Amino acid sequence: MNAKFLSYAAGLLALAAPMAAQAGAPDGKVQIKLLGTAVLPDGGISSIRSATVTLPAKTDTTASDNFVPTAAIEYFFTNNLSVETICCTTAHHVNGAGAIAGVNNLLDDVLIVPATVTVKYHLTGLGPIKPYVGAGPSYFLVLDSKVGAGGKAALGASSADLKSKVGAALQAGVDIPLGSKGFGLSLDAKRYFVKPIATFYNASGAKLLETRHDLDPWVLSAGIAYRF
Repeated sequence: MNAKFLSYAAGLLALAAPMAAQAGAPDGKVQIKLLGTAVLPDGGISSIRSATVTLPAKTDTTASDNFVPTAAIEYFFTNNLSVETICCTTAHHVNGAGAIAGVNNLLDDVLIVPATVTVKYHLTGLGPIKPYVGAGPSYFLVLDSKVGAGGKAALGASSADLKSKVGAALQAGVDIPLGSKGFGLSLDAKRYFVKPIATFYNASGAKLLETRHDLDPWVLSAGIAYRF
């Protein structure tokens, strides 16, 4: 469990601590979740914005998957309507695909905070099973990125970066209360739509290649919840 996640989770818990002194309840106003999450991006090239290097036809890329801990906090305006935000960091690298399959680590150590707020609608009247759908904006904040071995060898790049980008998320899931004390299980799926730009530079800082990518990850989570 990485240090950044621990600091974010501690911040969420500290904000919620005064309210958490109340007894848990399945219909409480606040819900906290601690989840295990699979981040499954696409990473394909949607467009080549500029290039001073020759690329083979059908050049493409793919982004690596990652599995991370996440935390979420949710506020219920009514039993049917809530707003939720999540925190985590996720690390990936970008490999070649298509005509350049086998060229690994074009981009390396890409560290992203997928800052997200969703408005959720919860279905009621189904007994203890509480499914929901949601949608909202996201901001993929890129904390770090650099050129990898593949980018150096295949492109002659000395540096590279992936730019932060605004996107959107769709969400669906289910909360399953366990007893009457506010505890429960949570299953959640999000599909993000975000298209960041990657840029590669030579040793003098001149731009070699700029590409837009369909990052568009599926983010699948499961874990425990506490509502109060």
